[in-house]
This record gives sequence, structure tokens and C-alpha cells, in this order.
Amino acid sequence: MPAPALTVSVEGKSRERSTAAVNLDAKEAVDIAQGLDENVFLFVPNLIGYTRIILAAVALKYMPSSPWYCTLLYGISCLLDAVDGHAARLLNQTSRFGAVLDMITDRCTTSGLLCYLASAYPSYALVFQALIALDFSSHYVHMYSTLLTGSKSHKTIESDVSRILNFYYNNPKTLFLFCAGNELCFFALYLMKWDTTPLGLSIPPPLGFVASKVAPGLAQWVAGLTFAQILVMVTFPICFGKNVINIVQGWKASKILVGVDLAERMEMMKRKQEEKR
Repeated sequence: MPAPALTVSVEGKSRERSTAAVNLDAKEAVDIAQGLDENVFLFVPNLIGYTRIILAAVALKYMPSSPWYCTLLYGISCLLDAVDGHAARLLNQTSRFGAVLDMITDRCTTSGLLCYLASAYPSYALVFQALIALDFSSHYVHMYSTLLTGSKSHKTIESDVSRILNFYYNNPKTLFLFCAGNELCFFALYLMKWDTTPLGLSIPPPLGFVASKVAPGLAQWVAGLTFAQILVMVTFPICFGKNVINIVQGWKASKILVGVDLAERMEMMKRKQEEKR
């Protein structure tokens, strides 16, 4: 039996996308998962995903007391995020479960870190809480909208839907830059609570002379900067951009859901009119 399809016509453009690769209900899907020899749960990319979860959980345990253990474990967990996708494509083990597992792991890992930052910087707790809400909500509605419209992956975004999301998801270097920069910024904020050793940097002589006249305390401020503080300043623009993308992602996905709602309502009204004839 063919999968149901959604056809939407807007401004003369007609698109038809299959809402599922196969037409199964929940019970049939569970029976297939339990009965086949091939176990998706044990695919290598998914095993990497489970490892990431364990490493992140142990890192969060050490977060309040052992920054070096935390940094090592958290760093390995994040680095493995760049490995599972390559393994999936190399071994032909891509799966919807793996895509969802990867997204959930990313969201939970970052949220755990932001929860700690909310307690470490109580004056900014509301900001960190808002970032958690934005991260979860934008990715959830985006995942739901892409599945509803028949996309095989939440990363498959056409440029006529959103040029920003198309460039973000379809360019591996861009995706890595924003994800890594965002995570580095948050983790650098964590390290700021522990790194209190100034690097003793100095402003180059020509600029130093000007700075001494315009801002007398600037040289002393630069000399007192720590590695973690510099890392925050370098990665903050990337972090800011990533969260702007989250807003765009949530808004575009919301518009897609509204479009689907309106298309279904129009179809329902059309059927009612046909029934009256």
C-alpha cells in the first residue's frame, strides 16, 4: 500500500512529499523491530551515541568538583559527535533512530551544562534557562515539521524554504563551526569559574600608547585576562549566531506546520462541499 502524500499548492507551485517511506502503524513497527535479525539499536553509530551519553553523564557528575576530568570527558563526548555521522555513512548504517538519538544527546548534553551555568552565574540564570527552552523547542518543532512533510532527515532543507538553514545544515564546515563554537563558548563560561590565572598579555607598543591615553585602564585589563575569558570572547559571536539560527529554525518550522494545517483545512472544506452536492 503506498504511503499517504501531502500535496500543497502555493502561488502556483505544487509540491508532493511522501509522509513516510513505508505505511506502518505503531504496533506493526514494534513487531518488526522485535522480529528482525538486524538490530538498529546495535548499529555502530548508535553505539557511539550511547558512549557519548555515558561520557557526558560522568562529565556532568564531575562538573562541580573536578574541572579537568569534566573537560576531558565532555570534550571526548563532543568530538564523538563528529564521528557518528561519518560512521553511519561509511557503514551504510544511517537510521531515523540514530538521527533522533544524535539530536537528543546534543540537546541533553548542552542543557546539562547550561543548568550548571545557571547555578554558577545566578544573576544570568534566566538567560541560560531561556537558551535551554529555545534549543529544545526549536529543534523539536523543526524535527516534527520535517518528518511531517516527508523529509528523510531534519538536515534536508531546501534553499527556497530557508537560505539560512540550507547553508547551515548542508555545509558541513558551517555546521561544525557553529555547533563547536556554541559548545566552546558555554564550556569556556564553565572554565571561567576555575581559571583564575592571568595570561599577562600586553598591548603592542603603537596601540598601547594610544590606549594609555584613551583608556588608561585597558592595558591592566588585558594583562588580567585568563585563557577562559579570551575563549569566551572569541566564541561568543558564533554562539550568538547559533542561537539566532535556532530562532529562525523554530519560526520556519512553525510556518510549515501552519501551512500543513491550512492545507488540511482546505482539503476538509473541499470534501464537505463535494458531499453537499
